[in-house]
Amino acid sequence: MTRFVLASASPARREVLRSAGIDPIVRVSDVDEDAIQAALPDGTSPEVVVVELAKAKAAAVAATIPELGADCVVVGCDSMLLVDGELQGKPHTAEVARARWGEMAGRSADLVTGHCVLRVQDGRITAEAIDCSSTTVHFAKPEPDELDAYIATGEPLQVAGAFTLDGLGGWFVDRIDGDPSSVIGIGLPLLRRLLGDVGVAVTQLWGHPAA
Repeated sequence: MTRFVLASASPARREVLRSAGIDPIVRVSDVDEDAIQAALPDGTSPEVVVVELAKAKAAAVAATIPELGADCVVVGCDSMLLVDGELQGKPHTAEVARARWGEMAGRSADLVTGHCVLRVQDGRITAEAIDCSSTTVHFAKPEPDELDAYIATGEPLQVAGAFTLDGLGGWFVDRIDGDPSSVIGIGLPLLRRLLGDVGVAVTQLWGHPAA
């Protein structure tokens, strides 16, 4: 049996997978995302940035899981919002979240998500598949009191782009053009293809309980 390992602490990614029939084993990478991004050459494209971060997360977890048995796939993801040519990750503070909403309210931006799938067999990586998805998000214009209330919940502080589609932030998204699961943090259509690239059919993973 091939086991599915999610290299992410994101409850939203975990719930997307569970709703789609996969109960993942969760392992958190704890990689220094800022350091990885800072080490990339100037002018690195947004797509490469998020893919490199996803690769680092998956590789860090793959190196720590010999106890999981002879066969597993490790999936790493990283999402950032591309606004006016600049990538935005998690704001972390209310002040930054408010500034970002000031930039994107009533406008559109692209949520880019890097994906990395590693096939680990008998303690070594035997295959790798990487790619990036991009979905255009059209934001509403929250009223000042609505934005105050949203920021006060703390939700936008710890999510890429200072919003969620599947949580309270969904009230302030007019529409999206693309894959909704990718906006939540893990794109199911892309992931199915990447799993196939490393020799795993997604249907093999349905219904398998996590360890």
